[in-house]
Amino acid sequence: MGDIRKVAVIGSGVMGAGIAAQIANAGLPVRLFDMTKDMAAAAIARLLKTAPAPFMSPDNARHISAHGIDGELAALGDCDWIVEAVVERLDVKQALYAKIADHAGPGAIISSNTSTIRLAELLAKSTPEFRQRFVITHFFNPPRYMRLLEIVQGEASASVAQTIARFADVALGKSIVWCKDRPGFIANRLGCFWSQAAMATAFDMGLTVEEADAVMGKAFGIPKTGVFGLMDLVGIDLIPHVNASLARALPADDLFQKVNVPLPFMDRMIAAGLTGRKGKGGFYRINREMGRRKEAIDLVTGKYRTLNSVMIDGTTPLLEQDTPLGRYARRVWGLVFAYAGLLLGDAADDIAAIDAAMRLGYNWRWGPFELMDRAGDVPGLLRAEGLPVAPVFRDAPFYRDGEALALDGTYHPVRRAEGLVLLADVKRRSSPLLANGSAALWDIGDGVCCFEITTKMNTFDGAVFDLLGQAIDRAIRDFRAMVIGGDGPHTSAGVNLKAVATLIRTEDWSDIEKTVASGQAVLKRLKYCSVPVVGCAHGLALGGGCEMLLHCAAIQAHGEANIGLVECGVGLIPGWGGNGEMMLRTSISARGPMPPVIAAFETIAMAQVSRSAQGARAMGFLRGGDGITMNRDRLLADAKARALLLATHYQPPQPPLFSLPGPSGAVALALQAESLRKLGKASDYDLVVTGALARTLTGGEADAVRPISEQLLLDVERASFMTLVRRPETLARIEHTLETGKPLRN
Repeated sequence: MGDIRKVAVIGSGVMGAGIAAQIANAGLPVRLFDMTKDMAAAAIARLLKTAPAPFMSPDNARHISAHGIDGELAALGDCDWIVEAVVERLDVKQALYAKIADHAGPGAIISSNTSTIRLAELLAKSTPEFRQRFVITHFFNPPRYMRLLEIVQGEASASVAQTIARFADVALGKSIVWCKDRPGFIANRLGCFWSQAAMATAFDMGLTVEEADAVMGKAFGIPKTGVFGLMDLVGIDLIPHVNASLARALPADDLFQKVNVPLPFMDRMIAAGLTGRKGKGGFYRINREMGRRKEAIDLVTGKYRTLNSVMIDGTTPLLEQDTPLGRYARRVWGLVFAYAGLLLGDAADDIAAIDAAMRLGYNWRWGPFELMDRAGDVPGLLRAEGLPVAPVFRDAPFYRDGEALALDGTYHPVRRAEGLVLLADVKRRSSPLLANGSAALWDIGDGVCCFEITTKMNTFDGAVFDLLGQAIDRAIRDFRAMVIGGDGPHTSAGVNLKAVATLIRTEDWSDIEKTVASGQAVLKRLKYCSVPVVGCAHGLALGGGCEMLLHCAAIQAHGEANIGLVECGVGLIPGWGGNGEMMLRTSISARGPMPPVIAAFETIAMAQVSRSAQGARAMGFLRGGDGITMNRDRLLADAKARALLLATHYQPPQPPLFSLPGPSGAVALALQAESLRKLGKASDYDLVVTGALARTLTGGEADAVRPISEQLLLDVERASFMTLVRRPETLARIEHTLETGKPLRN
């Protein structure tokens, strides 16, 4: 089996089309099939209108072609991977496999996206040759955003399974969890158990939906939707079908059968069209007649009422509290912990696989075994609740120093995909080279060091810049290259706005200007460092976080990176050199002084943020030499490899001279902003902010089209920033953003 270069997806429903879109995001040609070519074409058109967007760039739709099963299956002949994603009916799938066998090339890998049917059943009528190249590849919805891919290998050869796993890992950004051929595999088996147990217990104990979701939410690292909110998102009408399918497939003594009790209240909701977000409402709804008021359904009367706030006592762990919520937590989590223990050896032989499936497939912060390590005496809890205590429960933690407890009672290293470099692993075996309360520097091997910001949301403060300056010195002295990144969810959300607001309220202008000047100086040292620095872009890279990346020799961006200079939204402009760096990105091919100024002005003034790394490249945040990594876990390794490649013959850039249009250019930009205000797309204070931005980008009061040094542009930038920071409207914007998370258009 060779590399995968062309893919076919059969079935253009939500999942099939979504899988096709993610393969197209990787740049591969995809043939999307449905019963007719027109049905497949309609699915491609829907992808361009779907939210959240399945495509990282709308241009990726060009990689997908529409085909009909009714007469075009010959087009499967040159496809390296054929994904079946049709309706979850065994007879339909088996009939399709017979047709695929007639048309697929001899080297093609075939897989099913089934979530409910076992591999042995799917292949009951297939030939031995077909079985040798068939696996289950279970994606989670939406395929672009959900990182989990469950693979069931079955009789397929090792080369088939590894080819698919490697491609899905590197090209599609998936984290692979190997599953046994058991009903529901891992994530849905345990996830359906958890949701059914949580709902049934809430009805049984007389809790409200808000109370149940408060417990089945942040308190245990579960997304804020909780369980009832998740059902609204998934679709309440789907739950009985999924549960019934799982119940039929599992043995009569499986613990799932105990929690899979009838819920007549949900049946009545479904009959009334209350199926969740896609219906007239669900367990929650937005009452638009009452000013978009969020309401919850009463689980007794079935009537909607105003949402109630639920406070959880944080003085003692919830599992130890003798309160209704504490008793609810013990009953539900006791069931979940007991079932997770029973799945070991059945659905998987590895506790880390079960934990990873729940983290990646259900967005839990911790998997069940990780939760149990935090929960204390779990065997005691299970015995108190009258639940089975599986053999894996011992008087020892499930995890220890990067190793996981195995069925035989010994510890084994947690399996990593080949080629990963995770800072968490580095931290377990070493100490930082440098550290303070806001940042650290680590040796990640091969002559490369890694600078990590450790503040909340990786925001910048003075200590970050202090350590970054020291890190640059250390990198020059002792290393071949440096990368900037870490294992956290974000590159940086920019400056610490709370600290800025405090300084503004106390009118500590000198401290603010000192912070701006020191940030400018350190980032220029980063830019002209004699060893290459590669910045990792992942999650949010906003404001100062974006400016830091713009000063790196290269950027390695995760495919889902959100990059942007958003300072105008809080009444400021970029103050750490970002204005000049954005102009440099477009000045190489520009004719005349205005095009790079206009491009930078439009991007910065509108506080544009990329929705993907591909979008960031189109917006100019990424250059041709920057890279994109689809799998978040591989970002640091790819950045390190890029840094080492640059280090071979690295020469830092020379300071540029900017040819800027001067005051006349600023007037032209101001007229552009005024036209937006007349259209209602800009406020009065937006004109003040964009006016300061225009003066900066055009060189201040300097004569038109005169070469301006980088330092002079930094001085103009700092002066414009300080003018805006003194304005009360700016403080109002900052305070509003801190309070609401949204910009104020004053």
